[in-house]
Amino acid sequence: MKNIILHLLGRCLNILSYIAPGKAAKLGFSIFCYPYRPPLSAKHKSFLATAEKSTFVYKGISIQTYRWGSGPKNVLLLHGWQSHTYRWKRYIESLSKTDFTIHAFDAPGHGLSSGRFLHVPLYSEVIANFITRIGSIETIISHSIGSFALLYAFHQHQHLSSKNVVSLASPGEVQEFLDLYKKSLKLSTRCMNLITIRFEQLFQKSPRDFSAHIFASSLNTPGLIIHDEEDGEAPVAHSRRIHAAWLNSTFIMTRGLGHNLRSEDVVKEVIKFVNQRSAAVFC
Repeated sequence: MKNIILHLLGRCLNILSYIAPGKAAKLGFSIFCYPYRPPLSAKHKSFLATAEKSTFVYKGISIQTYRWGSGPKNVLLLHGWQSHTYRWKRYIESLSKTDFTIHAFDAPGHGLSSGRFLHVPLYSEVIANFITRIGSIETIISHSIGSFALLYAFHQHQHLSSKNVVSLASPGEVQEFLDLYKKSLKLSTRCMNLITIRFEQLFQKSPRDFSAHIFASSLNTPGLIIHDEEDGEAPVAHSRRIHAAWLNSTFIMTRGLGHNLRSEDVVKEVIKFVNQRSAAVFC
């Protein structure tokens, strides 16, 4: 059923590209950036209620924020596509609330934040704005598009910094997303060209300018990269390239965990890295 809907949507866009190319470009790009927002269950809400919650507004979007603990060192958590802050539950429970203050927020169009769309430039802008609000950050832990957007934020805003960074299952190329989008909806070359032009008009850059390993090459921050070799959503080759470009990084490859990396062993590795790097700062 899902494939039928996607193909019908693609057929409509293909027809629209001849009748009203401008509308096809705008609608096609909007659909590309439109996440499905899964509803929060009672379990999600119960855990998130343990945080100190607040909101801030960025370009008309209300961003839901969360904070746990009162330690002197700030940790920031960045979730991935079609996810929300609850995905960090085990990490939050494992970090010392006396050593760290743990921050997180739901990206635009996700969780309890408003908005309907999300793309890497928008996510990176919200990240930069939030980091500026927090001030000094000990460690940022990011997953999937959260990792990609974080690398882009550092690339775009040289004044931003974090003493340590963890990247989990990062994608590597925006062009790869667009290629998959074209394939999934069976879009014509004409329609896809219109969507690409719309992308370039909005960001003054080609999709091929968005490469995670290029963004990572300017990082000197100690980093931990974890990626599963069987990741079907973001190939592990992307993290290998990020690691090669990021000279002060450590790369761990897992097997059988997929894109979400939901494993107690992964949590333990990340918490160990956070604690060891935190201790090293004060040695």
